[in-house]
Amino acid sequence: MRALLPLTFRPALLLSLAALTLLAGCQTMTPQERRAADERTCAGYGFRPNTDAMARCLLDLDLDRRAQARASFARQDAMMVGMWSPVIIERPVYVRPR
Repeated sequence: MRALLPLTFRPALLLSLAALTLLAGCQTMTPQERRAADERTCAGYGFRPNTDAMARCLLDLDLDRRAQARASFARQDAMMVGMWSPVIIERPVYVRPR
């Protein structure tokens, strides 16, 4: 049997398929979908719609989500510091007395 693709194209094809598979798994929620999911979560906790307690629950979920995003960005920044920080090369200078 003859191969359909030359050997040099196979790794690139596999890499492309893997990237497409990963991207297909990334789905973002619209603000309306996120609000509906948060309302279901708070209702699951026992809060009733259109009450102050429900509003507080929704606010807490949003604040938690934002804090988690900030923490994630901080971790990513910390990892990048080592990669992009300047390299300092030190060379000792010996001074001999006269």
